[in-house]
Amino acid sequence: MSSSSRKKSRSKSVPPLHSKLANKIVSESLNLKPGETLTIEAWNNGLDFAKEVVKSAKKIGAFPLLIFEDEDTYIWGLNNTPKEALGKMGKHELGLLSSTDAYVFIPGPSIGTYTPSIPKEQGSAGTAYNSSWYEAAENAGVRGVRLTFGYVGPDLAKILGKKTEDIVLRQMKAALVSSDEILKTGTPIMQRLSDGTKAKLETAAGTLEFRLNGDLGIEDGIASEADVAAKNNISYVLAGMIWKEVDAESANGKVTITSSITRAGWINGAVLEFRNGRLVSWKGKDKQNQQKLDKILSDVPEEKRKLTMITIGLNPEISYGFAQDRFVSGAISLSGFGLSAVASKGTLTVESDTLVQKGKVATLSEVVALP
Repeated sequence: MSSSSRKKSRSKSVPPLHSKLANKIVSESLNLKPGETLTIEAWNNGLDFAKEVVKSAKKIGAFPLLIFEDEDTYIWGLNNTPKEALGKMGKHELGLLSSTDAYVFIPGPSIGTYTPSIPKEQGSAGTAYNSSWYEAAENAGVRGVRLTFGYVGPDLAKILGKKTEDIVLRQMKAALVSSDEILKTGTPIMQRLSDGTKAKLETAAGTLEFRLNGDLGIEDGIASEADVAAKNNISYVLAGMIWKEVDAESANGKVTITSSITRAGWINGAVLEFRNGRLVSWKGKDKQNQQKLDKILSDVPEEKRKLTMITIGLNPEISYGFAQDRFVSGAISLSGFGLSAVASKGTLTVESDTLVQKGKVATLSEVVALP
């Protein structure tokens, strides 16, 4: 085979979407400049895409470095690494962060929560470095992105009843949504989410009322210098979600949740009741859902079963059932009590403004410019 024939066969094996998304991440998400350094960390399922990120970085004159994490070796390490060393970072990794301008992380399924072969405690111990990694990245001023499709593997695909490649393809397409489009929709909503304001979420089960208080942010797919300064320097890709913290003592009422992916499986229907912020009862729509809820929530101490955050989905290209339900346009997610539970058809009102109407994001005009 001639060299030109080999080049053709190689180019055909790379999905065009890989190259398009890699270029978007390098030029838009990270705004990588000539001469800057880029570290790409990839697991088995993200290696082909990582190679495209390397190419995109090289084309603009940046200096990419690709690190490969083998999933089987990681699992072996969970079983064989001494406890005192498990989940800790070496000084060489800390040193790498201090000399890196930008970072692309494509995780593997085995560090998610959907691999039943890894016990919960063992998986938690293996990723105990998370907070120290983020702290080191913040201190180094690293601009980074985390690719959500990396968590998709056979175990998660089985839970969702879909093929792995179909889930990944949908997430990658959704990742191409313009950050400007996300901000155009999200900015007016964020302006209504001030501390101290009262909110209510209406679903089939009734009304859940709570008060907003705490951090506010948006996943717009961009890791900008302003994000670095605000310590929000690692962005999700795909993008399209607002988050706002909730006064942990304020939630009262009932809410219907329609989806929640958990280590116990997919919970696709339940009614949750909160009183003075704490989750006091949960009822699955059937026996299977009830058993999964019991398994997950029984491990959460009563004093920690509190609603602490809501999110509002903004991405128009992702659909329910593709492992990122929180990002679906109009999805309202509740978390902090042991689950990240989504209400897909809720109506969210803050003071006198309806932000989401029966699962559809409201069209709002901007009131004031965000700082």
